Amino acid sequence: MTPADLSRTVVRAVRCAVEEGELPAEAGVPERVVVERTRPGGVGDYATPVAFQVAKTAGRPPRGVADVLARRLRAEPGIEHVEVTGAGFLNFVLPPPSAPSVVRDAIVRDIVIRDVRGGAMFAAPAPAPADESGTGLREGVVRRSVLRLVCAQGGTGCGRPEGRPEDLPVAPLAKRDGDVVARYGRDAAHWAMLAVPARETPAVSDALLVQGEASEFFRVRYAHARSRALVRNADQLGFHPEPGDVDVPALLRLLADHDLVLEAAAHHRAPERLTRHLVELADELLDFQHCVLPKGDEKPSAAHRARLALAEAAGTVLAGGLALLGIDAPDCL
Repeated sequence: MTPADLSRTVVRAVRCAVEEGELPAEAGVPERVVVERTRPGGVGDYATPVAFQVAKTAGRPPRGVADVLARRLRAEPGIEHVEVTGAGFLNFVLPPPSAPSVVRDAIVRDIVIRDVRGGAMFAAPAPAPADESGTGLREGVVRRSVLRLVCAQGGTGCGRPEGRPEDLPVAPLAKRDGDVVARYGRDAAHWAMLAVPARETPAVSDALLVQGEASEFFRVRYAHARSRALVRNADQLGFHPEPGDVDVPALLRLLADHDLVLEAAAHHRAPERLTRHLVELADELLDFQHCVLPKGDEKPSAAHRARLALAEAAGTVLAGGLALLGIDAPDCL
């Protein structure tokens, strides 16, 4: 079971509990459930507050709703452990994902991201900020990114409350920063504006211009460019990506979590969640890239093809994530 499967499984558990009378008929069944990585010090791998949402219409305490759902979810294949904590949080432990299935899922997901990157995202209606320069610049950048994130969750999400970002409080850029687009370039300026919560004033500095590992903005775009270079170099060597067994748990976990990150970023209207995820993914990809291609007289093998598929998937996820932020992902840097 992937983390995205877990979200759908929780929705199904709520629906079945209502249909079979374990929860009142008037209990609302959510269309989607936000499942997120457990924070440091928490219980399990993933957690969801869905019981609080259902409890509002079920007329029961969240803890009671969570206990009902936990009993059902413990019987689901692919879930190792379910625990209820606090007033009703559901916490899950999943088995380590199998590499072939995760990579295949990632590549399928990449096709969707490519479609978003190819134009569907830019066709979404954009909020009209009061001012496209000066104090209104960040407001427009943040709100458009939020709208893209919500619309990317299936299109129908644009009608949900979080799909209307015009009431999202956005702190402006500091006046001392001046014209950040002219100084740092559009993409770097957008990154700085989106890398911190909307309510906080972003820190804009010359670090955005650094072409090295000290710059998170550079690392994310460079990791994408490296993934594209690996595919080009492999083509010159006569082999292509093919999903298969590959033991890179950290990179696999980040790919598996990508859908949940997008869902949470849209739900919380928080593009900074996506920027943090892209930085983690980029760093893991940059560490992994050195073992993708054959070395010396080594012949391309199934292992090389599997590693290339993973690198390609990670690179495409980086490109799609940057597109949702309104930032270009060049194939060469």
